[in-house]
Amino acid sequence: MIKLNKPIIVEGKYDKITLENVVDTLIIPTDGFSIFKNKEKCDMIRFLAKKHGIIVLTDSDSAGSMIRAHIKKIAGECEIINVYVPRIAGKEKRKAHFGKEGILGVEGMTPEILEEALLKSGVTAEKTDRNLRKITKTDLFLLGLSGGTDSAKKRHHLLKKLSLPENLSPNAMLDILNTYFTFDEFCEVTENWQAEETEN
Repeated sequence: MIKLNKPIIVEGKYDKITLENVVDTLIIPTDGFSIFKNKEKCDMIRFLAKKHGIIVLTDSDSAGSMIRAHIKKIAGECEIINVYVPRIAGKEKRKAHFGKEGILGVEGMTPEILEEALLKSGVTAEKTDRNLRKITKTDLFLLGLSGGTDSAKKRHHLLKKLSLPENLSPNAMLDILNTYFTFDEFCEVTENWQAEETEN
């Protein structure tokens, strides 16, 4: 696995699944053109771009270019590393027909091709075998941050305390928390937060 120091923005869930076998970092799918209307995801991408910069890895076709241009608009002047996969004729195994331009998307690339594309783009990377404890949905539930009557209010308070976007859903919150905190750091932060909540 290659550990990256920036999150990667891809087009779809199958791109994400493919990349998860290659890199250790937060991977955010735009769900295709849905990114044009998804305010929460746009806010999340903008926030991450301001904090660390982002890596954009879309298909090498016209649709991928349109999505890439929109992400640039979202990120503004923040650092963006654009990674391009080669235009290779073919179709993904799960698809019955060739795409409009008859080329493979990110999901159809081999791990070797993806790794080469990332490294050629100057992405900061290091080999890692670490398997650190992740923050999970169960952790959020036990803290009352999801699945409860006041969960949305509690999430809002904690996100505000952490200077994170305050309108995040539990899933989006989980992604960002695992980007910025180890499990132990998260426990320390939430202990302090709970103490403050109790006092108030």
